[in-house]
Amino acid sequence: MGPYSGLTGYKLVASHTVFVSYSRKDQKDALLIVEALEQAGFSVWWDGLLEGGERFASTTEAELAGAQAVVVLWSKTSITSHWVHDEATRGRDSGKLVPISLDGSDPPLGFGQFQCISLSRSKSKPNSPEMQKILKAVAALHQGEDQPDEPLASASPRIGRRNVMLGGGAVALLAGGLSVWQSGILSTGDAATPSSIAVLPFANLSGDPEQAYFSDGLTSEIRAQLSRNPLLQIVGQTSSNNFRDHQVDAKTIAQQLGVSFLLDGNVQKAAGQFKIATDLIDGRTGLSQWTETVERPIADIFQVQSEIAAAVAAALSVALGSDADADQARQTGGTENIAAFDAFLRGQDLFELHIDETSERAALAKFDEAIGIDPEYAAPRAARARVLAVIANQYANSIERVKLYDEAVAEATRATEIAPEFAAGYNALGYGLFYGRLDVKGARSPYEKAYALAQSDVDVFSRYAIYCARTGRFEEAYRVIEQTSKLDPLNATIFRSMGGIKYAGKRYDEAIQSARRALEINPQRNSVHGDIGDSYLMLGDLDKAREEYELEPNSLITFTGKAILDHREGNLAGAQLNFENLITAHGDNGLYQQAEVLAQWGKVDEAFQTLAEAKKLGDSGLIYLLNDPFLDPLRDDPRFNDLLLQLGFI
Repeated sequence: MGPYSGLTGYKLVASHTVFVSYSRKDQKDALLIVEALEQAGFSVWWDGLLEGGERFASTTEAELAGAQAVVVLWSKTSITSHWVHDEATRGRDSGKLVPISLDGSDPPLGFGQFQCISLSRSKSKPNSPEMQKILKAVAALHQGEDQPDEPLASASPRIGRRNVMLGGGAVALLAGGLSVWQSGILSTGDAATPSSIAVLPFANLSGDPEQAYFSDGLTSEIRAQLSRNPLLQIVGQTSSNNFRDHQVDAKTIAQQLGVSFLLDGNVQKAAGQFKIATDLIDGRTGLSQWTETVERPIADIFQVQSEIAAAVAAALSVALGSDADADQARQTGGTENIAAFDAFLRGQDLFELHIDETSERAALAKFDEAIGIDPEYAAPRAARARVLAVIANQYANSIERVKLYDEAVAEATRATEIAPEFAAGYNALGYGLFYGRLDVKGARSPYEKAYALAQSDVDVFSRYAIYCARTGRFEEAYRVIEQTSKLDPLNATIFRSMGGIKYAGKRYDEAIQSARRALEINPQRNSVHGDIGDSYLMLGDLDKAREEYELEPNSLITFTGKAILDHREGNLAGAQLNFENLITAHGDNGLYQQAEVLAQWGKVDEAFQTLAEAKKLGDSGLIYLLNDPFLDPLRDDPRFNDLLLQLGFI
């Protein structure tokens, strides 16, 4: 039986009704108070109760809202903690505050009107009069009885709204991160291993699903800022987004993503204000190590993004340059205009849907809007170039395709002029030159520039790896795509790209293995069964090739593969039917695939005629020319070498 078991008037409750807020440096004293409250029969929540991997921000929010008493432990340390300030303010404004001074420190500005119980002399002794006062104050908030000798807080919430939950801006956030760093609790234990972190999708707490674009966009921007640090390894967006709605613990998430730390959070946006709660979690223990909450006018969004990135980087004991000024923002593709930024985030949200041409053009319109507001905003220009290339590649006829690719190249070029250190601009330019203009040599410089600047951008890395493979630089391609798969281990597209690279290198068994991994991650991923069918076809396993082609929904791949497969099996009628279906379904967008079939059929002259027509119309399939196994029957012909020379492969 504990020392408080004899107290009367304390109602036992089934859920946590007492919330204890304190600075981590005061944890020893805090534990004594928690123990005293629990022995008296109260159900107490403090951050030590967080299960390994719980999403800290949302858990804390729920416990704070449901508590009947908010016990705040003030000290020289905690009065400078914005986390404690935030929780104390919630307790004050809801009439639940029980303020305690551990070391005689006066409460900070905004809390001096409340009588504070001082434990500076009793040092949290269980039977001290001060501890009894605390228990009586907590009991009063539970039952409205046994009022303490002196009132501790007003009985009703104070009128008015706090203007700022986090004061001091970047200094305060960075100080929070530095204190964690200096304490050593985030040391990786291996100075030679770069710190690895996954930025989980920030939850949208605005109560409006239409505001999800803002929380997703903010998450992406913070991830991008962190990825510019060469000492950090940042998991890609696709893998991180796998855990948007999952209820698994942090240790499991960290293990599946292969990282040491997780950054979690939530966002609220309304009436020209935004509130962001962020939490840095040690993935090895599942425990929260550092957290901050910020409420600011929407105009401060750019500064706060940089502050969060800087604080996280400091907590991980690495340096991150300040991006506070407009010149640096320009260098990295940013803007100082809120409306332009909002339009860009909306466009990005639409573009990532990849539903159909309508959704792609809706994204294009939002990027146009962002550029119209701020013509010097490089990020929407690079994104616009990407959308134009997608529309050209997937939806346009031959005449429109050339026009769209030219526009994409011009837009990407402008992005690199505005922001010479912006990796996405060079990435978009390389893609437009390679796929759109078939300028193999011209694409090399922007691709390499993008790769050099990207640090942890998996989109840049994967495109560079594909370019290296298609131009015959296989060792570099294998190295980069392996690096990319580690940064985004749950991204099916990355493993599909890896399979394509292995296929181009004639490593067919490995190509199948990579493609299978893509299907494990996303069984509905388009084109992957067809890729596996192509590898089996080259291995001579025709039965397995047919099984895969039957599972593939992309008719451009299946008509091509089946036309070759049927011909090998002697079913010439079936081969001809599939070839005719290829022409009917895809027209001049499938000229390169028609040439593949003709080459495999041994119709060399017709294959070269079709390739010449594909080149004339700018068929993007020609990027596969150098090492496409389906074109092997043409390689000894001088015309093939001439074509490689014309396109810049040699």
